[in-house]
Amino acid sequence: QMQLVEAGGGSHQAGDSLTLSCKAYGQSLRSYALGWFRQAPGGEREFLSGIGRSGSHQSRADSVKGRFTIARNNAENTAFLFMTSLKPEDTAVYYCAASYTQYDEVVPAEYDYWGQGTQVTVSS
Repeated sequence: QMQLVEAGGGSHQAGDSLTLSCKAYGQSLRSYALGWFRQAPGGEREFLSGIGRSGSHQSRADSVKGRFTIARNNAENTAFLFMTSLKPEDTAVYYCAASYTQYDEVVPAEYDYWGQGTQVTVSS
């Protein structure tokens, strides 16, 4: 079993930058593709960005291209989401997820483990 714990959320002003982290406990992340998602109140879960096992390949949703960057540090068993130019519409609960993969897959069809989420609130 793996436990994912997100951190770094909070209340921010529009235009701020923010870094979310996701630390894994119980297993190494080296064999897992990682993803960041968010869910706004009353909305559906939205894929934001994915990264393969090696960190060499990434994918981002159009809604966050140029503003959000995913990264990982396998030695520290941690994933990151670097967020810039925050907007009020970025207000949501942000989740990280991990999917066991045999290849350097970036956006797997399913994720095996999910974190509990961290709230990000952006005011104008």
